[in-house]
Amino acid sequence: MELTENERKQQRAVLVGIDTGEYDAEGSMSELFELVESAGAEPVASVMQKRDKPDGATCIGQGKLEDIRDYCSENEIDLLVFDTELTPTQIRNIESFTDIRTIDRTMLILDIFAIRARTNEGKLQVELAQLKYLMPRLSGKGREMSRLGGGVGTRGPGETKLETDKRHIRRRIEALKDELSHMKNRREHLRERRRKDGIITVAIVGYTNAGKSTLMNTLTSAGVLSEDKLFATLDPTSRALKLPGGISVMLIDTVGLVRRLPHHLVEAFRSTLEEAALADIILNVCDASSEEFRLHLEVTESLLRDLGCSDRPVINVFNKCDLVGNPLDLPGGKDSVRICAKNGAGTDQLLRVIEENLPVRLRSFELLIPFDKGSLTAVLRKAGALRTEEYTADGIRVTAVAEEPLWHLLEEYEVHFGG
Repeated sequence: MELTENERKQQRAVLVGIDTGEYDAEGSMSELFELVESAGAEPVASVMQKRDKPDGATCIGQGKLEDIRDYCSENEIDLLVFDTELTPTQIRNIESFTDIRTIDRTMLILDIFAIRARTNEGKLQVELAQLKYLMPRLSGKGREMSRLGGGVGTRGPGETKLETDKRHIRRRIEALKDELSHMKNRREHLRERRRKDGIITVAIVGYTNAGKSTLMNTLTSAGVLSEDKLFATLDPTSRALKLPGGISVMLIDTVGLVRRLPHHLVEAFRSTLEEAALADIILNVCDASSEEFRLHLEVTESLLRDLGCSDRPVINVFNKCDLVGNPLDLPGGKDSVRICAKNGAGTDQLLRVIEENLPVRLRSFELLIPFDKGSLTAVLRKAGALRTEEYTADGIRVTAVAEEPLWHLLEEYEVHFGG
């Protein structure tokens, strides 16, 4: 008997948008194409309709919906993706009329989050966000619920959880909140320990697919997943980074952003974004080769303001400059750096700019302190500057990271151990 493996057919999707003049509908639709591809579906066609406001029953109106239904039946379309948030009534009406599974932008992003989450916390955050979003949409699902269980817009909590009653889902939401609260407490203890140890943190933020993970890998050999996909990184990653002056900082990669990221998704992943909010320095990475890089910078800057990061140094990092015709067209300034994270070009300058923005002026020292000056190690220990000490026949070998007021005491005993 010969066994063959069945490959799941890629879903074919039609993208639907409405232009009410409130935002750049064309740009948002272009981004929706990338989101659909990142979710594993094939965007076959798109429909855009100008309206003063969405139709209450079907979002786009009966006439346009008839055109979409006819196109879908002629082209084997499996999925409709709306570039706006749909109400439960709109989804029910559209699916009843077209007999095609329908999801909106938020459901699509949640689906991608479900694919990308790797850590336990990330998975819990995704499940909580999905259940909160789906809770008001469970009424009257009946026949539609039987369609769940595979394909874009269905991953995450899964069919069995969604078919339970609302009371069970409420209990699950509370349990998820409790688990995430415990994780948040552990993370806060970790941050507090970092502060006590004098560890300086540098957070990488920016639009999704701007090259943040590639930069992380280039600077630290972190081995973070780096793909040409939206939301390739969902879970925060931390690695030590040594600056040219010898100071080590903690570099943190964070989840990418997109325009019109729903507020409750920001809330769900606030723990990830808090890594940026509490960092000493922020690297705002953007794809300089994108025609919309200015908008991408603004999206990130707006979120940073919402998180209360206005008092933190922000370094604009223009990545993929090897793809830019004239890099001089990019905004300049002492806190702007042009790089290519893929080949490392410009990263030396980036490290220098990070060093210039450190909250305190620090220097690394290798010292050989005479025994009769041994009290100096006590001074370093009290200041939290002492890293290692070793008693040798020639004196006390010390490594230290000291703030500027101590430099004049240490320079006399500075040596280079080598090796």
